[in-house]
Amino acid sequence: MNIQERIAVKLFSSDLPTLQSIEERYPQRVLPADAMVTRVAPSPTGFMHLGGLYAALISERLAHQSGGVFYIRIEDTDKKREVAGAAGTIVRKLRNYDLVIDEGPLPSGDEVGAYGPYTQSKRADLYHAHIRELYVQGRAYPCFCTVEELDEMRKLQELQRARFGYYGQWAKCRDRSEEKVLELLQSNTPYVMRFKSMGDFNKKITVADLLKGRRELSENDQDIVIMKSDGLPTYHFAHLIDDHYMRTTHIVRGDEWFSSLPLHLQLFELFGWTPPRYGHYAAIQKMDGTSKRKLSKRYDAEANVEYYTEVGYPRVAVLEYLLNLADSEFEEWRAAHQDTSYTEYVLRFERLASSAGGALFDLVKLESISKDVIANMRAQDVYECAVEWAREQSTAFARVLEDQSDYAIQSLSVERALDGKGRKDIAKWSDVPKEISYFFEPFTLTQDQIQLLKGISQDVLHGSIELFIKTYEDTDSKERWFEKVKEIAKTYGYAESQKELKTHQEQYKGYVADIVKIFRVLLTGRAQSPDLHAIMKVMGNERVFRRLKTGLDLL
Repeated sequence: MNIQERIAVKLFSSDLPTLQSIEERYPQRVLPADAMVTRVAPSPTGFMHLGGLYAALISERLAHQSGGVFYIRIEDTDKKREVAGAAGTIVRKLRNYDLVIDEGPLPSGDEVGAYGPYTQSKRADLYHAHIRELYVQGRAYPCFCTVEELDEMRKLQELQRARFGYYGQWAKCRDRSEEKVLELLQSNTPYVMRFKSMGDFNKKITVADLLKGRRELSENDQDIVIMKSDGLPTYHFAHLIDDHYMRTTHIVRGDEWFSSLPLHLQLFELFGWTPPRYGHYAAIQKMDGTSKRKLSKRYDAEANVEYYTEVGYPRVAVLEYLLNLADSEFEEWRAAHQDTSYTEYVLRFERLASSAGGALFDLVKLESISKDVIANMRAQDVYECAVEWAREQSTAFARVLEDQSDYAIQSLSVERALDGKGRKDIAKWSDVPKEISYFFEPFTLTQDQIQLLKGISQDVLHGSIELFIKTYEDTDSKERWFEKVKEIAKTYGYAESQKELKTHQEQYKGYVADIVKIFRVLLTGRAQSPDLHAIMKVMGNERVFRRLKTGLDLL
């Protein structure tokens, strides 16, 4: 056994699969000619960022509109930063957003799909087999540099104003003798595996990015780490092995990886593989005063996908908002196709490119989209979604809704057609308690509302309420109800219309809307509300009369 073979024995397990056997394990997918195979590959290092959902949505749409495959892969090779339970949380979040996920981990911990495992830490034999192949070819080597040595090297590079990194003259372990390598391995000196680059930084390559277009970048000359001391690969190496064998065709990822593209293409070329097409987008931006900055995990609650669950934005509203960020033409399409699922909209790379420079986050726009979504829902569906939200976020309100389900649905039906098309006062499920709370007991008036009513003369206040209680029937049509209110207004010196008040202002105390406001405040606790007649129909005579009488007692 020669010295290189003895080194290989120390570096690699003897039972690693051959590259040919791995190719056979993961055959080419049988798909239509233009079908895309895309993925989302989150790292379980914390909560799921909105940018991750953004990339997942774009990737899922590109795959399925082309008749392709969309899968999840968990990139958990950074064990130092991994957060316990984060992988499961991310998988659940992605699946809860109703994205059609064809392959990958399930919330149960099982997997679906023939190209797994879909968790990188379970694919170590694949990575090691390819690192062994690179070592045999003389394109990978063990590096024994300590953290202290690397820090010292960086300080020296800074002093000499040299490019940072491990390359050329700075690649200390690159040309170490085999004898010395074997000696260090036999003494169990910690090491990492590095890729031996043959690139020249002064030479340029042209890349065709799906979102950024054609760009020139320097060749990679860095001897990057491809396997860490714990035996797990780095992102740079693991993702290309996985994307090749999972037969990924298109990758949409953040532009923090754009500068690494020459390295990734270099490695694909070295193995003789056709690389996927890459599209790099800038992080979602947020206005901070008069300047823009990245939507931040540290500073912005809305960076966390969990935020939208907690406050209760409908999942489809969040997805449609992200589509609006990705492609400005989506908004126009949605206006013309109000009853069509967003999945019918076709994304194009040329339109996505316009947002690649950094879409601007706008919570007001999300609220507007969300109001449209909820306005188009049936009352029964609004009720079910509100209950689902409240069970997790507001258990007391959930009990109210569930104990009085029929009444709650009726309250949500006010100004809402049977097929949806309702008022736009609810943007998220956490708005529902505020919007319908006045339908339920106990009901009280605020001091401001009491003062407002006390500003009305007592004879008008008491007389109009007493007269209304005598004449109102919950079987009255809206027209009949309003005629009765106008009669009460006339009785107490109020005009039937604003026009009549303006014409004969000296004759009237006000007009009929002022009388309606008395009833509105006493019944709903607000000066503005949805259609009062419809509200009273839902409340019924008993509750309406009790509220009016209780209000008088408070005054």
